[in-house]
Amino acid sequence: MKIVISCAGSKVKRAGRMKTADGKPVEFVARPNEVIDRDADVVYARPDDVGNDGLTWREILLEYNRSNSASNPWGLFPAHRLYKPGIYRRLVDVFGLENVYILSAGWGLIKASFLLPKYDITFSASADRYKKRSKRDEYADFNQLDEDTGEALLFFGGNDYLSLFYEMTNEHRGQRIVFHCSDTIDRRVGCEYKPYPKCFTNWHYLCAERVADRFSSSPRDFDPLGIAW
Repeated sequence: MKIVISCAGSKVKRAGRMKTADGKPVEFVARPNEVIDRDADVVYARPDDVGNDGLTWREILLEYNRSNSASNPWGLFPAHRLYKPGIYRRLVDVFGLENVYILSAGWGLIKASFLLPKYDITFSASADRYKKRSKRDEYADFNQLDEDTGEALLFFGGNDYLSLFYEMTNEHRGQRIVFHCSDTIDRRVGCEYKPYPKCFTNWHYLCAERVADRFSSSPRDFDPLGIAW
């Protein structure tokens, strides 16, 4: 069983940043030109902007994970440790590091173990404009979902992240189960839907926590569509 959960706006304070060739930290945002309170010592960029040595920051990050994951000079955090809410660590504890993925508005579908820098990009309609990624914006999103073994894929996230989830998992052969709390959710052929009765900001954290509890108590009999809240 695989778990996908959308990213969070709040990052841990100690989160590292990528750096330019001359040592300036990079702050990743959706619209660098629209940042109002700019720090002169910080470079504002999109993940697919060109960075060091003619490579995009996305390409640099991929190579960094391949070559520097042990030494980690920039102090980047694995995705499941980058975000403040504890649900990311909880899902890893319950389902295993290799089975948890983060759906990031900045980077795409990321393994929980993948090193990520601090960034401020979201699909949330209520966010400041410089942070907000539009569905029309072009991103070379990572898709790190492992080879399809037909395992069930569970998604926890708001409606704003559904389009990217559908795109990233379109070729998945196993079940795709979307937890939601909206009557107007965009439904797609090939997915199954499990409503969660309590709708509030970040409802999907508590929903994921409940699912993790059910799985922990009875993994052999676990049926995500049959959960009684």
